[in-house]
Amino acid sequence: MEIFHNLLIGFQVAVHPINVMYCFIGVILGTLIGVLPGIGPVATMSLLLPITFSMSPTASIIMMAGIYYGAMYGGSTTSILVNIPGEAASVVTCIDGYQMARQGRAGPALGISAFGSFIAGTFSVMCIMLLAPPLTSNPTAGPVSTPSGPTVLRSFLLCGSSGPSRKASTSRFESITNRFSPCSPAATTFGSAAWFGSPVA
Repeated sequence: MEIFHNLLIGFQVAVHPINVMYCFIGVILGTLIGVLPGIGPVATMSLLLPITFSMSPTASIIMMAGIYYGAMYGGSTTSILVNIPGEAASVVTCIDGYQMARQGRAGPALGISAFGSFIAGTFSVMCIMLLAPPLTSNPTAGPVSTPSGPTVLRSFLLCGSSGPSRKASTSRFESITNRFSPCSPAATTFGSAAWFGSPVA
């Protein structure tokens, strides 16, 4: 119930007229700059960060969130209209969006992109809102918040190196070697010592 109480307080702050205005301005500016190819959300936020220096902390965070979401949507506009992705996340939009634009359906493609961005953004925020408190309530509870030993660290190293080594390697032997080299006992021992700050025995 505490989550919903905090959510209600957050909505009361967010729907304040001045905060809604700052969010609207942020979305417009983020969309206008996010349309430029090669300038993603992070670069857009870096460029527009000085605008928020004279605002209150709440208004500046709301405006930066609007800039981020506007820039994320702006990158899909160039993907659909001219087949040039505005940033890396909009590359897949070129496949179907540009073909719809060539058939004279650019408006529905932009609408589908906006609606899909809204649904995915809302779903991800709700997942973070519901899953973050139980995962971080007890820092020593398990492997999600804090690694609990060399075994967990070895699992993290294996998972982190599996995908890139498989894609980067040309031969099967190289792929297997690259995948399991971070999981050797020596790498795990030195890695756990560096992670926890304990001396290597």
